[in-house]
Amino acid sequence: MTLAVIAVTFVVLMAIGVPIAFAIAMTAFSGLLAAGMPNLVVLPQRMFTGLDSFPIMAIPFFIAAGYVMNECDLTDKIVEFSKSLVGHITGGLAHVNIAASMFFAGLSGSAVADTAAIGGMLIPAMVKQGYTRDFSAAVTAVSSVMAPIIPPSIPAVILAVMTGVSVGAVFAAGVLPGILIGLFQMAVAYVISKRDGYRPNNRWEGWGNVFRQFIAAAPALVMPLIILGGVLGGVFTATEAGAVATIYGVVVGLITRKLNAQKLWTVFVNSGITSAVILVVIGAANVLNWVIATQQVPAIVRTFLDSVVSSPWIGLLLLNIVFFIGGMLLEGIAAMTLLVPILLPAAVAWGIDPLLFTVLVLINLNIGLVTPPVALCLYLAADIAERPAEKVFAAALPFLVVMILVLLIVTYVPDFTLFLPRLLGLA
Repeated sequence: MTLAVIAVTFVVLMAIGVPIAFAIAMTAFSGLLAAGMPNLVVLPQRMFTGLDSFPIMAIPFFIAAGYVMNECDLTDKIVEFSKSLVGHITGGLAHVNIAASMFFAGLSGSAVADTAAIGGMLIPAMVKQGYTRDFSAAVTAVSSVMAPIIPPSIPAVILAVMTGVSVGAVFAAGVLPGILIGLFQMAVAYVISKRDGYRPNNRWEGWGNVFRQFIAAAPALVMPLIILGGVLGGVFTATEAGAVATIYGVVVGLITRKLNAQKLWTVFVNSGITSAVILVVIGAANVLNWVIATQQVPAIVRTFLDSVVSSPWIGLLLLNIVFFIGGMLLEGIAAMTLLVPILLPAAVAWGIDPLLFTVLVLINLNIGLVTPPVALCLYLAADIAERPAEKVFAAALPFLVVMILVLLIVTYVPDFTLFLPRLLGLA
């Protein structure tokens, strides 16, 4: 009865467009009512428990760092550095778009922010150089998916807390899959550009030009190195890394005179608002997951899955299907907070490494950012390009194929993902 109330309440609230944070909180409240629990006591208590975690403090710091670096107008420097590296290849601006997303991932950790920043600059430039609007928007949308996979990443922090894996291990595990997605996307962009006659953006100007553009982009490129070097090297925790990154961004902004007191105030207010939304979702989801756990839902699901899963390979396939569909239908944080607590115990029982499970969830849910009906990045890129979303999705399909190929490599060649965390002693 309680589970039915929870399911119906959540579906109805999502259908009528209630913001995800309030939808989860109201669903949790309805679950407490149906279970006959003292909701006015349990609701705030469990919300606080869900947020009473040191790693979660990394979230507002990483958000603030991203806002600060964006305010410093360093996106154009990253784009110019990317041009110096790959702009001379056939389909130059498409490669620049993908490479810039790889570098930008280390600043924002947000796919939507990547789409807005890179797309706002490169989609008009690509169209002006003769690329179709659909292809330009598709490249922008699919390349932005790397942002939450390549560390540092806010979704990675949330998933690490939920699965009990160290944040550093999740960061390290996301490096190779994220880079491989970028390389495969460049291969697809090259083939399409060769077929459709898209020319290079510029001539190769030598490694001297690459070095000059690197120096210009260094303030932006150094920040992810500070974060990753500190976390993976054991110098500081992910939370401390977020604080260091924020301070570094402020110092860079003040030195380059891109920041002043008024802009800093705006940055921190916006960071606080964004952080509050995410933290309310996490807190509310903790209440909902606690209600679900008290109703023995994970045990029921595990019993059912154990009856149909005959091997870890089948279990991995099933997990991919569930999270792929979940990413299509739900916003990423909502999907992970609802599905991970239910499916993680089953995955562990099948002998699946929790770190591998975490990376699979991360990749699947971010593919959902370009697969309708949710597809936030796809819709944003289509809006920038002023094209129908279905046309952009059609242009994105070849890129989606190679992203799924990377997902299968990660799934069935676990050493590819776990090699770096193990090498660093994190797994």
